[in-house]
Amino acid sequence: MNLEFWGAGTARTLRPIWVAEELNLKYLLHPIGPRTGETQTEDYKALNPKQKIPCIRNNEFLLSESVAICRYLQGLKNSPNLFKPSDPESIALEDQWCNFIYGELDETSLYVMRRHYDLKAIYGSSSIVVESCREYFYRNLKVIENTLHNQDTLFGYDFGLADILLVTCLDWAVAYDFELPENISNYHKKIKLRDGYKKAVKINYGL
Repeated sequence: MNLEFWGAGTARTLRPIWVAEELNLKYLLHPIGPRTGETQTEDYKALNPKQKIPCIRNNEFLLSESVAICRYLQGLKNSPNLFKPSDPESIALEDQWCNFIYGELDETSLYVMRRHYDLKAIYGSSSIVVESCREYFYRNLKVIENTLHNQDTLFGYDFGLADILLVTCLDWAVAYDFELPENISNYHKKIKLRDGYKKAVKINYGL
């Protein structure tokens, strides 16, 4: 393998870095930001015409989109640090959680809020949109809170990809002043004690 990563400083770039750290994969990181002009260069557009981060290259194979990248990395190596489903049912159930987290918590809630928080100079300020997203996020958290009532990880097996996606969203939510319910809060604190998480956070945010 000859892994290279592009992108750092956001919840979405944290995900592949975290997976790589859990699997002890060696990679070269190019810590470019999302709105620094670095994704608009001709060199980067040749890698990812969507001009977004994260993006990875393994030899000649190029891939973008954080969930797709994490799934790909998960398949590169077996490790007791990261659960990898092997049968069609468990693969589908993990995908179900990943799609739910990305679609409902990240894309529909937190990223829309980001547009009217951090990026309001571009998209404008809207308290109505922000409050609607906040309510929607809390509504979907109830499903996760109930799930974590009697289990330590989201999928119910060992720590896995769905947990990485969820915790990056929970970090983001805390930064936006969400109050996490009890089961989720306890889960969040526990997962953040992982060495892989600590290493990935330092790398991703340049700490």
